[in-house]
Amino acid sequence: MSVNADQVRHVAKLARIAMSDAEVEKMVPEFNNILKWVEQLGEVDTDGVEPLTAVIDNELRLRDDVVNDGDCRDDVLKNAPEAQHGFFAVPKVIE
Repeated sequence: MSVNADQVRHVAKLARIAMSDAEVEKMVPEFNNILKWVEQLGEVDTDGVEPLTAVIDNELRLRDDVVNDGDCRDDVLKNAPEAQHGFFAVPKVIE
């Protein structure tokens, strides 16, 4: 598969990129090289290869899922501009 100047102009139009004729002519071999690389990737035998998300096998360190209330309400409310009855106080908003 090869790309011509008209196809490069079409791609540039879709990407909303203004290109001069010189830039279009410069991009034709670039596009063709990219397509050659993609064709080379298609020739690689990947039978029996499991998909990877990373090259290094990482496992997440897990902790016990324990529900608690945090017991730090007073510390959190110290940051509030105004607190009432153990909660953040916010102005009333009515439209």
